[in-house]
Amino acid sequence: MARALLWDIGNVIVRWDPRTLYSQVFDDPAECDRFLSQVCTMDWHLRHDLGVTFAENRAPLLARFPEYSDQIHAWETRWWEMFSGAIPETEAAIEALAARGVPQFGLSNMSHEVIDGITAMSPAFRHFGGIVISAETAVMKPDPRIYRQACERFGVAPEDVLFVDDSARNIEGARALGFDVHHFTDPAALRPALEARGLL
Repeated sequence: MARALLWDIGNVIVRWDPRTLYSQVFDDPAECDRFLSQVCTMDWHLRHDLGVTFAENRAPLLARFPEYSDQIHAWETRWWEMFSGAIPETEAAIEALAARGVPQFGLSNMSHEVIDGITAMSPAFRHFGGIVISAETAVMKPDPRIYRQACERFGVAPEDVLFVDDSARNIEGARALGFDVHHFTDPAALRPALEARGLL
């Protein structure tokens, strides 16, 4: 039975979507689609999560797509406009778990350049005993090594932890190591999942 929570952050605790920004940057939805699928792609963005700085990562794109210089720079200069706030159901669950004394931690594929700003978005983060991010370990979920690193740092065993993530790949990676898991797809389903496990 799980006795601790390990939370993903993006789209579990705070909502993040590059389209939230770039739908404002581009008047033409088709051009926005082209930019996000061919220029600032998610595969390109993953390098940030592995510790490459925004400045280093955009340099090759600026050379290849000079016509999109302003839009490429906006990935950093307007980064915070990609967020649309915290998810109330998750915040409420974290507060309720904290009131019951349940240990809580974070595990996220995330750049070291943005972690402080993201954790400032919600007071719920004050309940975390620590956060492991991929940029500090140079390993990303679902690589088994990052889950093991989190367990070692927080002093927990996989079988004692409920891992919550919005990515099916990350969920399966954790399940294979013995974690209890909850695939976060509907905020309304979170509390019932916690109650079913006796955590709330």
